Amino acid sequence: MNVIICNEQGENIEVCEKVKAHKEGLLHKAFSVYIFRNSGTELLVQRRSDEKMLWGGFWANTCCSHEVESEDVIVTAKRRLNEEMGFTCSNLKLAGNFVYFAEDSSGKGAEHEYLSILVGEVDEVEISADPAEVSEWKWVKVEELLTDMENNSQEYAPWFVEGINSASTRTSSH
Repeated sequence: MNVIICNEQGENIEVCEKVKAHKEGLLHKAFSVYIFRNSGTELLVQRRSDEKMLWGGFWANTCCSHEVESEDVIVTAKRRLNEEMGFTCSNLKLAGNFVYFAEDSSGKGAEHEYLSILVGEVDEVEISADPAEVSEWKWVKVEELLTDMENNSQEYAPWFVEGINSASTRTSSH
């Protein structure tokens, strides 16, 4: 799989193999999906599969992946949400972007991403998570999640900790 290498403004530079980008910490485009329910008071979170190259076993937002060249990020995000969690969300929208860098404690690489935050809301959905991607999932009250992140930040993927405020602020303004 390839990723899109970009600059700090999110402008595409070139395409690169995903493993190389992560091993070398190259800035590339990615997205994080946050799916809420109950008027934005609960968020669907997942524990990343232990098989993941980076941050295996950490809690993260509903779905994460990389942008695809020549495809709108929302189209890609809807497809990946279905592949990873087994359901779709028709009302995904962009809530913001930011750049971050974090080295995985395993020593296997780093994330250096121009990250797009996408939010959506569902009523009830049937979840069928891909075990290669997700080891477990749960709905959690946003207030409880924020408190737990403060007390146990080491259990959460770094992009999730940085992105939750953008996602929850955008959703609560419905």
